[in-house]
Amino acid sequence: MFRRARITLTGWYLVIIMLISMSFSAAMYRVISLELTRIEHIQRLRTERRLPLPFDRSEPSRFFLDPELVAETKNRLALTLIIINAAILASSALAGYFLAGRTLTPIVLMLDEQRRFISDASHELRTPLTALKSEIEVNLRDKQLTLSETKKLLRSNLEEVNHLQILSDRLIKLGQYQKGNNGLSMTTISLQSAIQDAVQKTEWEAKEKDIAITYAGGDFAIMGNLRAIAELFVIFLDNAIKYSPKQTKVRITAQKTDGRIRVRISDQGEGIPKEDLPHVFDRFYRSDKSRTKTTIPGYGLGLSIAKQIVDQHHGSITVQSKPNNGSTFTVELPAV
Repeated sequence: MFRRARITLTGWYLVIIMLISMSFSAAMYRVISLELTRIEHIQRLRTERRLPLPFDRSEPSRFFLDPELVAETKNRLALTLIIINAAILASSALAGYFLAGRTLTPIVLMLDEQRRFISDASHELRTPLTALKSEIEVNLRDKQLTLSETKKLLRSNLEEVNHLQILSDRLIKLGQYQKGNNGLSMTTISLQSAIQDAVQKTEWEAKEKDIAITYAGGDFAIMGNLRAIAELFVIFLDNAIKYSPKQTKVRITAQKTDGRIRVRISDQGEGIPKEDLPHVFDRFYRSDKSRTKTTIPGYGLGLSIAKQIVDQHHGSITVQSKPNNGSTFTVELPAV
């Protein structure tokens, strides 16, 4: 499909270029031909005025422009223009094919990303839906289903429904942030307030695993949206708590350097394999370790949302990690 579209687009490029080139060549040939004819006519009139009468008009004078020479000049001009247009056609075909490829590449990448997104979303939706369907079908066949078993089934179904709700909410958030500014009102906000808000929202999870969250740094002012920035740090803290063992620490540090605020979130968790680091901000990406060797819930959307939030605030985000040595996410945001 890409090759066919590229050839079609190249063809349209050639049609447009050749129409312009041939129209210009035809106009130029017409103008030069008329000018040669005019010069020939003027030269003949001037020569006739200088010659004494009578004179033989049938004999070409050495003062006249030779009509054959004028006709030959016109023919050579036409041939030159044909050669030039042929060269333009050949060079335009090569340039058009190259430019068509450059033009279509972002579209192809977008379509590939869309297909990958649909495939990943379908995979994530299929798991809870399959579990729901299987449990309901099995229990419907059981004619001696008790009230306690029914309640157990409903609790299990509710858990799967909650998973679907979380997934749909995150997909909606991701889609909203990818639209642009998402209607975010940017004002001068306190970085420390956003971090404190995030700490409060993840406090219950941290207490369950006896994980201490500490903050070191001043209260810096940044231009942003308080809700979005708080959500950004909730994502980082949530990941840090989920992937850290009990009785560990999560450290948040902030400092101002060259007009930018650098915030680091460091944990003592299991870390991220080197081969997974380039993909941690991709949608639905979860390393094989987190998928197969642990029971940590998640859909691989949190860090993608975090990346979108940082991008909308004209910042940057990086990660450093080693297996079994924890991870450090660094966010840089413009200072006010």
